[in-house]
Amino acid sequence: MIVFNSLDEIHNIEPTVVALGNFDGVHKGHQEIISRTVNEAKSAGLKSAVFTFSNHTSTLLKHIPAVKNILYVEQKIKIIESMGVDYMFNIPFTHEILGMSPEDFIQQILIDKFKIREAYCGFNYTFGYKAQGTPELLMREGIKKGFGIHVQEPFMIDDTVVSSTFIRGLIAEGKMEAVTKFMGRNYDIDGIVQEGNKLGRTIGFPTCNITIDNTMITPPNGVYVTMCTYDGKSYPAITNVGNKPTIGDYEKNIETHIFNFDQEIYGKPISVEFIKHTRPEQKFNSVEELKKRIAQDCIEAKAYHRKTGLL
Repeated sequence: MIVFNSLDEIHNIEPTVVALGNFDGVHKGHQEIISRTVNEAKSAGLKSAVFTFSNHTSTLLKHIPAVKNILYVEQKIKIIESMGVDYMFNIPFTHEILGMSPEDFIQQILIDKFKIREAYCGFNYTFGYKAQGTPELLMREGIKKGFGIHVQEPFMIDDTVVSSTFIRGLIAEGKMEAVTKFMGRNYDIDGIVQEGNKLGRTIGFPTCNITIDNTMITPPNGVYVTMCTYDGKSYPAITNVGNKPTIGDYEKNIETHIFNFDQEIYGKPISVEFIKHTRPEQKFNSVEELKKRIAQDCIEAKAYHRKTGLL
């Protein structure tokens, strides 16, 4: 997959079928749009493409709060590439694009840059100045200018519309099994392993600590059954998200104890996949009480991993 990170990089590409949207979670609804785009492009002998912004549109809209990200850009690119897409237009959302009329957006970006022949979008897709562009306007302009538009109706699972907003709410509530169902994969948080206070090691439960990125949506404080990926291999694990109230006043972070793992990986990248929330974070009266509770948490997490065949 060729990734274009600015409009200036795009020159004389082959004609495309383009999936239009923010694709901020690449959830099951997004996956449906992208899959249809890829299949149509193959059938028509065209290139498949995904057009998305590298920053959330809320970052330039002062009247609404900034939206927390579900995926890092690198994660989004990796997932979209795995779906067989030829081109990804990963373009910064700028004040110039914000101020474009819908008609200029169509002509200057979709037609002139992307060489669009067909496009797929969701029922609620908007674009152009003050979000005045709609799927209906795309259809009218497509008839005039010779490209086709396919609009996906709300994508439903269990009578619920799948949306990034809905998934953010599930993550914020710690409903990780539901997140997996609607996203089509486990929610994960990536980071570099930091050196902590090493209390976990002294009580028999060494952890890999990663800091919270405040631009990302994160689960609530508590204990989770997780998988941890390091150096291309996944390991069953248990994770605490929180402030470590038993031992002091700390910034919210992520501590993961990997089962059957004894490598020193400070400074190395890991990815933590959240599978199930087992309990809220608690403050214990002593480190000894904390140790006993962690031991019980590990027993329960290992039982879950064994039940699902991961341990």
